[in-house]
Amino acid sequence: MDIKVGDIIQVKKKHPCGADRWEILRVGMDFKMKCTGCGHEIMLPRSKAEKMIKTIQPK
Repeated sequence: MDIKVGDIIQVKKKHPCGADRWEILRVGMDFKMKCTGCGHEIMLPRSKAEKMIKTIQPK
């Protein structure tokens, strides 16, 4: 997948705050993402993050 820093991704499962869109902050072996709803930041392994992506919106 071609994901770059600044892209907004829509995921299959919603965050507890109700948002389903995340901003990509870091790309590598791990993805660092920030929830667009509440601002919560998480880091996930690339394999797990790629499985949860529904759509990608370039910046």
